[in-house]
Amino acid sequence: MATKILLGPVLSFRGVSQGKWKVSALIGIDEGDKAPKVIVDGKAAPKSKVLLKHGGRQYLRYDLTTDQGNQERKVEYTIGGVDEVWHFTVPGQNYAPRMAYVSCNGFSDPSSIRKLIKGENAVWADLLCNHDKQVRPAGYMLDKEQLWHEPRTHDKNLQRFHLLLMGGDQIYFDSIWEDVKELKGWIGLPREQQLVFPVGPELEARIEDYYLNLYADRWLSKERGGWDAKTKPLDAAQAMARTPTVMMWDDHDIFDGWGSYSCEMQHSPLFKKLFHHARRAFWVFQMQHAAESLPDLEPRDDVKVRANDPLFKEIEWKTVLKGDALALPLLNKQPGFSFAHSIGPVQLLVADLRTERSHEQVLGPETWTALKAWLEKIPANKRKHPGDGCQHLLFMSSVPVVHPKLSLAEAFLDNFGSDHVLDSSADDLKDHWTHDDHEGERLRLLETLFATAKAKQLRVAIISGDVHVAAHGVAYRKDVGPQDNWAQIQQFTSTAVVHPSLVSVAERLFFHVLDNVGRITQNLTVNTSAEMLIFPQSNRRVMAARNWLAIELDIGATNAAGSKLWATWRCETQGGVSNHLIAVEPTIC
Repeated sequence: MATKILLGPVLSFRGVSQGKWKVSALIGIDEGDKAPKVIVDGKAAPKSKVLLKHGGRQYLRYDLTTDQGNQERKVEYTIGGVDEVWHFTVPGQNYAPRMAYVSCNGFSDPSSIRKLIKGENAVWADLLCNHDKQVRPAGYMLDKEQLWHEPRTHDKNLQRFHLLLMGGDQIYFDSIWEDVKELKGWIGLPREQQLVFPVGPELEARIEDYYLNLYADRWLSKERGGWDAKTKPLDAAQAMARTPTVMMWDDHDIFDGWGSYSCEMQHSPLFKKLFHHARRAFWVFQMQHAAESLPDLEPRDDVKVRANDPLFKEIEWKTVLKGDALALPLLNKQPGFSFAHSIGPVQLLVADLRTERSHEQVLGPETWTALKAWLEKIPANKRKHPGDGCQHLLFMSSVPVVHPKLSLAEAFLDNFGSDHVLDSSADDLKDHWTHDDHEGERLRLLETLFATAKAKQLRVAIISGDVHVAAHGVAYRKDVGPQDNWAQIQQFTSTAVVHPSLVSVAERLFFHVLDNVGRITQNLTVNTSAEMLIFPQSNRRVMAARNWLAIELDIGATNAAGSKLWATWRCETQGGVSNHLIAVEPTIC
């Protein structure tokens, strides 16, 4: 009997431990159906774990963990009753993973699909054709950049990427304001009524249903057809089934602008309920943990704080997730979802920039403490002992840390408030690390990363999305010499994989303003500056095109010479795809 898959499979990377490449797979089936048998690497996967039962559906997590060998290899897995064979590729022990990065997998406004120069999934299709030779359509032609990678990946029957980094907005919940009638009515209320709008049991049930059901509707839509369809599009569902993901959330995973509204609105009964259910849905579908294991956020009552800053009690994540062999490595004693992975010569820090966000705050004090404690434990770069130490620290920030500063627009929009949920102009600017209200915390972040780079003798790169353009920025210290390249933090901005870039007349005008403002160097202090660089192989600071990013070390294993990190953007064009490359040298010792 065929198994009807309602969601997934969605692969999730859970870390490296004692020679094991830990991967989980999420699938959704009817609540009355028996959990299908999953075969991975020729063996039956352990019994599935039920993460959630809701609305006649059940969501199951399978353990696809497999061995790492001395060399990379491709692993096959199947789901009983589904006529499909999937693969993912595992790097060799102590080797750096090859990673793809995407963000903004959806639309804030459904009408914006008309702005696309190609189909909705065209950028996903390009990423998949780069990743997995088996999905390429007949007659597919390679370009020069792709030919460079063929001998070391596809010619060896491997896939190009070991991980898929997803930098936020994996799903867009903005449609809740139109689809739930009570919320559509709320939009037209006077502000004083919005702030006290009650959320009764019936409305809360509809909100819960919406957050839990939309994942299946968007990630494996009925219009797409299931895995038994004769033709299956090259889309996000294909990518998440073929590459273990690393997911962080941003505002649209809650709703547009979360954390950048006024403190009164953020603390209103409706906003609190929306966040509660968005958080729970994210925990299940993107972090792949059981719904009942998620602790509530508890406000701190032991310190005097500004009313606008949401300060929560720390969560002992080690205790909460104890006994779960597939638990994500969440930073302990912080209330958010920040976590980190150590993979050969690469350290990956995934920051939660939404749980504690307000006008004046991005990360709360417990998160800063946990983040710094983790950074201090990074193994220093010891080139005389290959396999020991970190060469490249990648900091995932859903919102760019280095970005053009639009001070005039900030001042203009600040005078008009920022509480209209269907007008994202003001909250988009307030979201930026470059906004005046966040400048102090931005400096704290950069100085923390500089200190880590110096102490550990490694290179730091920031990977970000959100802003619907591709861009390359740098933050640097001016009080050191060029030989101290640890003092140069590169930023790679890649977005969006589905959402249109700046294509309307008004957006194109904004693009030119953004590009011109990007020429201005931002002096954060006497010794610290940030600036946008010319985007590789172009004549502008920002590239207004849908895109995705590849992040690869030129030598996979940790080695005495140090490995150069390559960042390669693939940008959508009218005639095809353009390639844009830069290299980050290892630390000069």
